[in-house]
Amino acid sequence: QFPFGRRLPCDIYWHGVSFHDNDIFSGQVNKFPGMTEMVRKITLSRAVRTMQYLFPLEYNFYPRSWILPDESSFFEKEIRMMKDRDPSWKPTFIVKPDGGCQGDGIYLIKDPSDIRLTGGLQSRPAVVQEYICKPLLVDKLKFDIRLYVLLKSLDPLEIYIAKDGLSRFCTEPYQEPTLKNLHQVFMHLTNYSLNIHSGNFIHSDNVNTGSKRTFSSILCRLSSRGVDVKKVWSDIISLVIKTIIALTPELKVYYQSDIPAGKPGPTCFQILGFDILLMKNLKPMLLEVNANPSMRIEHEQELSPGVFENVPSPVDEEVKVAVIRDTLRLVDPQKKKQ
Repeated sequence: QFPFGRRLPCDIYWHGVSFHDNDIFSGQVNKFPGMTEMVRKITLSRAVRTMQYLFPLEYNFYPRSWILPDESSFFEKEIRMMKDRDPSWKPTFIVKPDGGCQGDGIYLIKDPSDIRLTGGLQSRPAVVQEYICKPLLVDKLKFDIRLYVLLKSLDPLEIYIAKDGLSRFCTEPYQEPTLKNLHQVFMHLTNYSLNIHSGNFIHSDNVNTGSKRTFSSILCRLSSRGVDVKKVWSDIISLVIKTIIALTPELKVYYQSDIPAGKPGPTCFQILGFDILLMKNLKPMLLEVNANPSMRIEHEQELSPGVFENVPSPVDEEVKVAVIRDTLRLVDPQKKKQ
């Protein structure tokens, strides 16, 4: 580590923030210019919705979404029309602040008029999405999948998907949303940073049990029930590729303005965290993309009030060590020399 920067050129620069926080003139850097902006909830939503408009059948893996406050009245009008058409339709919506992370500020509503104007939407815009009411359950719990995707280069477009990911579980048995249970975050939201505060959270010492497991352990269970897991994987791969294709045009603009062709500069690669939900019918849905997924392989445990220690997490270690190791192998500059 070079906490105060480094003057000599490096082969690979690895840093934790965004591309513009370091002056890097050579080698390879683990961030793309513009990526942090492109995967924010509103920008991602716009990019995917543009593609939904052009290719509705190809991009049906992203929930119906509206951007607030810009589309508030359009959102209300559209929901009213759909309810008039089908009075039995009882939707639930999930509101996600644009810059929020780790489940911060997310809440569920049944009606457009329930949107909270806390802090004003003007100062904190948000995306509102149709909530997926019929997720696949394991042990009666809702879970999502965090997959690690390496964008190795934009031109040519090179994408690698890690063979294993994390499955992050809710800590209360799932029930479909009703006015009574809308506020129960441990039932509806899969965010690790929320569920870790639940009394039911289980830190596991193996990859098949507990509130965080490997995705491969879930696929094993599904396979034993007769599910075609190859089809599940190919649907997920297709979702990842199409999402990156939706982001690529703007990413190229950012890239070319920061590192114009012919001018010396670094080349870029980046590990992205894709959050995906499997529906009951095993169709994968994209929840969001993370430009800076956590690579921690330990968790904090409170030994006594106010006294914490870091404890290794076997599940994180199993998945994340492989992700970093294989990324470094793939971007290894020595390979090109041979």
